[in-house]
Amino acid sequence: MDFTVAVTEVEGRSVVTGAGELDVHSAPLLLAKLEPLSQQPNGAIVVDLAAVGFIDSTGLGVLVTTLKHVRESGGTLDVVVSSPRVLKVFALTGLDVVIPLHATLAEALQTP
Repeated sequence: MDFTVAVTEVEGRSVVTGAGELDVHSAPLLLAKLEPLSQQPNGAIVVDLAAVGFIDSTGLGVLVTTLKHVRESGGTLDVVVSSPRVLKVFALTGLDVVIPLHATLAEALQTP
């Protein structure tokens, strides 16, 4: 399955929306969009994975790297996950405790 990624600005936050399968082949596309955003001072990023039905360790690695850079820059990272399958991967790896997860984009945008 193809993977698409788009970046928009919503309420002062960079929203990076992915759709498809986030795996070893597609993760570089997401990283290319997130890397410059994650290094902006005090940046606020929301990664919307609501349309992602599968994520592997490479995709998770992109999010962990992004979180590290965002924190170093004094910013925030929130992730939208609605697929039970994807949510389970976050839970199994313990990343659901490290990365703020939200069920909807609206919910993620409400966080300070």
